[in-house]
Amino acid sequence: MAINMKGKSLVSINDLTLEEIYQIFDVSKTLKEKKLTGEPHRILEGKTLGMIFSKPSTRTRISFQTGIYQLGGTGMYFGPNDLQLGKSENIHDTAKVLSRYLDGIMIRTFAHQDVVDLARFGSIPVINGLTDLLHPCQVLTDLFTILEKKRTFKGLKLAYLGDGNNMAHSLLHGCSKVGIDITLATPSNYEPDKDIVENAKNNAKIMGSQINIINDPVEAVKDADVIYTDVWASMGQEAEAEERRKHFVKYQVNPDLVKNAKDDYIFMHCLPAHRGDEVVDEVIDSNNSVVFDEAENRLHVQKAIMALVM
Repeated sequence: MAINMKGKSLVSINDLTLEEIYQIFDVSKTLKEKKLTGEPHRILEGKTLGMIFSKPSTRTRISFQTGIYQLGGTGMYFGPNDLQLGKSENIHDTAKVLSRYLDGIMIRTFAHQDVVDLARFGSIPVINGLTDLLHPCQVLTDLFTILEKKRTFKGLKLAYLGDGNNMAHSLLHGCSKVGIDITLATPSNYEPDKDIVENAKNNAKIMGSQINIINDPVEAVKDADVIYTDVWASMGQEAEAEERRKHFVKYQVNPDLVKNAKDDYIFMHCLPAHRGDEVVDEVIDSNNSVVFDEAENRLHVQKAIMALVM
């Protein structure tokens, strides 16, 4: 029997049960097939999604706005200067008011607590489009893409190279939930949040998978089925870019490094990619790369999330 997710917020993958994760994947597959065959699927006819962007975006804005339109609803964009979120009006009051107007909220912002508070004080579902701590919609999409390409999660090893950032955190949550072995290779002092690592290890015990946090990129990609990387300096860290490049240069995904992975490994990146830094053209444009399938799947997975919770 399908699990009723109506009204549920998506703040973190860790808040989802394994059954809910697979339900998102099942609905994503169905909606992708409907989109590709041109079959209408106006599941959210008459519904309105408020899209709050404190951070600019390409994929998140376009995929959510296109997605709600294809589902029959309307998306309303709110930029950094359109709402008084946490400024002249506290989040408690904003959440209460928006809940009277909208059917759902997607927010892409800096402070993770803003998303937590919107979901806590509002009475409509809140979808985390990205915070400095987590990026759950991206990683649900990544897992869906891995399932499409590899047909299973069992026995897979994912190697993540780079900063212990919001992508690393959500990959830890996601991989540990579905039972993928994950190894993170980061420079010293750039490791992921210790509480998130501990939580992921607890999930992995249940699923019988492995979590490893190391500093050696070669060891990380050894026999990997999936190689994943992200920008070395995230949005808001531009001033640190040159300093970070010195620490991260040996974590670049290039032809020499990927020789250590399995021959049929897939390369993933949440985009935008800084070609020549964390990855080179020979890898991101290779036959092993699935980055554009991954980017497309943001549309289908986020449509599934909206259809299930709104």
